[in-house]
Amino acid sequence: MPSTTLLLCRYAALIVGAAVLSAPIAQAAVKVRAAESVPGQFSFAPLDIGAKQGIFAKYGLDVTIASFTGDAKLQEGMASNSIDFGLGGGPAMAFSAKGAPGLAVAATAGAPADIAIAVKADGPIKTIADLRGKRVAVSTVGSLTDWLGHQIPLHERWGAKDVEIVATGAGAAMSAALITGSIDAGITTTGAALVMEEKHEGRIVATMDKFEPRFITHVVFASRDMINQHPDTIEAFLKGFFASIAYMRSHKAESVSIAAETLHQSPAVVEKSYDLLMPQMSNDGAFDPVALKT
Repeated sequence: MPSTTLLLCRYAALIVGAAVLSAPIAQAAVKVRAAESVPGQFSFAPLDIGAKQGIFAKYGLDVTIASFTGDAKLQEGMASNSIDFGLGGGPAMAFSAKGAPGLAVAATAGAPADIAIAVKADGPIKTIADLRGKRVAVSTVGSLTDWLGHQIPLHERWGAKDVEIVATGAGAAMSAALITGSIDAGITTTGAALVMEEKHEGRIVATMDKFEPRFITHVVFASRDMINQHPDTIEAFLKGFFASIAYMRSHKAESVSIAAETLHQSPAVVEKSYDLLMPQMSNDGAFDPVALKT
């Protein structure tokens, strides 16, 4: 007969085996592809921070992140099925009326304080009035910066052609055009403008909330295929994104540190962006009907 010790070992093995068989099978994280319409935008930092801090993972998502050089390029990325989610400008919602494959599923930022008019530090432009008759750069045609650029002459009661809008691309391309003098001013991210100030290459004339204080600056786009086929994934992504914003509100130091690394900006610049822009970030993605009408 088997010894008592042998029987106990067999019994223990059966218990362990039963536990393994009855344990829930771990679900693999759903891989999603997200992209930012432009690099260096603090308002898009929740995407990087949420991925870095494992917040999206808590909602079952494995997020890869890319960036484009404007809203038009972002929409092209969605059209080519290279991304599932896009973080872009509110005016880019108009692309959907032209058959673009992305639809806005959440508003993420209000007044456009994270967009600024930058000029050369030693240039002749000192005020908004000095922009009349000048060449002002935007990222791409149909982008948020393009739309805001056209609001300048309207706001100032000038003629529509009193500001010449030029599409140069975002980020380094626009900064280079400004420094070389091929444009007189650039509508860029406030973070990029603060970097230019830090380097004594440029300065901010105004942030664009001056021209549109009630506005939907940024939204999350989802592809129509994702909307039709994977609504649960959209819900998980949005929960992760707004949980990331909540994390940022309560963890300033950690958020500034991560954003400084991912945005390639100094902690001093990112801290200024944090103080200026966190109040504009949405807690729940709701669309303000007045701002939506604009």
